[in-house]
Amino acid sequence: MSTDAIVILKDEHKEIRKLFRAFRSAGENAQKEKGRLVDKIIEALTVHTYIENECMYPKVRDLVPALDDDVLESYEEHHVAYVLVTELAAMSPSDERFDAKTTVLIENVEHHIEEEEDEWFPQVREHLGRKKLQEIGAEMLELKKEAPRSPAQPSALKKTLDAVLA
Repeated sequence: MSTDAIVILKDEHKEIRKLFRAFRSAGENAQKEKGRLVDKIIEALTVHTYIENECMYPKVRDLVPALDDDVLESYEEHHVAYVLVTELAAMSPSDERFDAKTTVLIENVEHHIEEEEDEWFPQVREHLGRKKLQEIGAEMLELKKEAPRSPAQPSALKKTLDAVLA
């Protein structure tokens, strides 16, 4: 397994997209399956945003000041995802707006992933290089062990978002 921060994040993006595809293909009357998939999506996004917010984003802001605006936009996108994930975690798959809210979450996260992978990951790689990205990746893997698995868990994720967005 690579410890390159960008490789780690892209691998997580692949897993998240896989969950999104499974949700979309579950069918209209597959409430139980959709509920299970949304639980997995919530966990994956909670862990992923935690390691980005706590490690990757602060490092990029510090080491690549030219990307500060991109990182701030990413924090905002994480905030939107956090709100949607929190609301979904409190809903039942039978709720009228469950599918619609999940679809909005998916669309927002897919947009966020595209921006990261297409626009700023290449710039981060160019500025930081392999060694620094491996150091950051190792830190992210350690953080992942303690990452919250749901938005209901008290976490530094909400504190970080609140602090950055204040």
